[in-house]
Amino acid sequence: MSEPQATSPAPITIKKYANRRLYNTATSSYVTLEHLAQMVKDGADFVVYDAKTGEDITRSVLTQIIVEEEGKSGQNLLPISFLRQLIGLYGDSLAGVLPRYLEYSMQTFLRNEQKMRQYVQSTLDGLFPFKPFEEMGKQNMAILETAMKMFSPFYPQGQPPVETPAEAGGETLQARLDRLQRQIDELSKKK
Repeated sequence: MSEPQATSPAPITIKKYANRRLYNTATSSYVTLEHLAQMVKDGADFVVYDAKTGEDITRSVLTQIIVEEEGKSGQNLLPISFLRQLIGLYGDSLAGVLPRYLEYSMQTFLRNEQKMRQYVQSTLDGLFPFKPFEEMGKQNMAILETAMKMFSPFYPQGQPPVETPAEAGGETLQARLDRLQRQIDELSKKK
């Protein structure tokens, strides 16, 4: 017998009109991109539809929010080199794996965010000097190496197993960085 699944509430519907105004159907009020950005930060799920055509334009509205946030906050989360590389992947045969990898990476980052905050506080308090950062660095290196393997055309099905730091055989962080740099250089030469 299967357990009943918890149903999450339906996403809030936002309609975008030809005059570029955004209408929140849940609150029966007009909203701005700034309001939508705050909804995202608050964990509210929403979809945006073109009021005339009914087309789902959520992706373009979220992209618009990112562009505005990058322009106003002075805190640029998307480095220029990353943006160039991202643009370069459009139309590439490997571009299909990138969304899944980026989503996985962001989920991993968010899971570790609270741990990172606790470690920083503990470090400031003098309780646990730098050991937690070293462990997170090892985990991040393992994730990055997995990503590089996913982009390798010689790896079967583009899905390598995730290597944990314990499986790394005690390899130093610098040795792993050197090996990763060599892999990047080899991939660059192939292009």
